Amino acid sequence: MKIAILINQSHKEHERFTTTLLALKALERGHTVIYIGLADFIYEGEKNISAHCRILTPAHELRNDREFIKFLKAAKKEKVNMKDIDVLWLRFDPTMDMINRPWAAASGVQFAQLIKKMGKLVINDPDNLVEANNKLYLENFPKAVRPKTLVTRNHEDVERFLDAQKDKIILKPLKGSGGKNVFMIDFKERQNLKQTVEAIARDGYIIAQEYLHEATKGDIRFFLLDGKPLMVDGEYAAVRRVQQENEIRSNIHQGATAEKAEITEDILKLVKQVSTQLKKDEMYLVGLDIVGDKIMEVNVFSPGALNHATELFDRDFAGAVIENLEKKVKKYYK
Repeated sequence: MKIAILINQSHKEHERFTTTLLALKALERGHTVIYIGLADFIYEGEKNISAHCRILTPAHELRNDREFIKFLKAAKKEKVNMKDIDVLWLRFDPTMDMINRPWAAASGVQFAQLIKKMGKLVINDPDNLVEANNKLYLENFPKAVRPKTLVTRNHEDVERFLDAQKDKIILKPLKGSGGKNVFMIDFKERQNLKQTVEAIARDGYIIAQEYLHEATKGDIRFFLLDGKPLMVDGEYAAVRRVQQENEIRSNIHQGATAEKAEITEDILKLVKQVSTQLKKDEMYLVGLDIVGDKIMEVNVFSPGALNHATELFDRDFAGAVIENLEKKVKKYYK
C-alpha cells in the first residue's frame, strides 16, 4: 500500500509527532510512505495531479523515530502522480502557516478535494474538513455536549457574555491550536478585557467559552477511529493532560504532563453523542478534548498525543490504526 501523508513542511516534522508514529508503523507493516508538503502539489489537469514527495519504504530499514526524521529531512524529492497512491492522509496543522503562508492550508484542502474526485481515498474527508476547519465545527453537535460559547471580534459582546456567565470565561482564537493565545478572564477582574480581545482578534475571530471548573484537573484527549473509540487489549487511546501550576492550558508542548486517563461510562456516553456524526462526516482519526461532561474541541486535522497513550498504556495504538486503514483501503477499492 502507498500511503501519502500531507504535512505542512518536512523540516518542521518531529520525532515525537503522532504522524511520525503512524508512518513508522506503516513502514513496519510493509507499506510505502510518501510525505507531501502543502507547497508541493502540481496541477496539470483534473486527472493529472502530482506532487514533489519524499518517499520512504520498508527497504530503508528505519528502526526508530530519530532515524526516521533524519532520513525524511535528508531525502530528495521525487515526482509522484497521485493516481499511483492508495490513500492521501491529511495530517497538517492549518494554524502553523497562518502568518507566513496564509494560502497553504486552503490550497492543501483544495488539492485534496481534487484528488478525491480522481477516485482516491482521502482521510479525513476534505469536503467536510472545509466546514470543520475551526472550532465552530463543535457547534454542529448536540448542545448538551458542548460548553456555552460566543464567537465575535467585539469586546462589548464578550463583556455581555462574561456578565451572563457570572464566572470566569476562556478566550482563544477561533482558528488556533497548541494553546496559543488562550486566556482566562475573571468575572471580577476584567480591566484588561478589551486589550485581550483586541490582541486575539488580530488573527481573526475569537471564541469565548464558559469556564468549566473541572479544567483544574486537566483535560482528556480521547481518540476516535472511524467513528469508534480507539481501543487495544482493553485500553482506550486516551490521556489526561494536566497543566502546570498556575497554567490554564493543558497542551503538552505548553508544559502539561500526560497521565493515564480513566475512561468512565459517562465519558463513553458523551463520546457516543458525537461519534455517529463524525463517522457520517468521514472524520477518520479524531481527537476529542474532554473536560468534565463537555467536549471542548474536536481535533480533525492532526490530533496528537497518540505517542503518550502508547507509552502510558504499553499498547500498539498506531498498529491498530494502520491495520484498520488497510481494511478501509481494501474495501474502498473493492
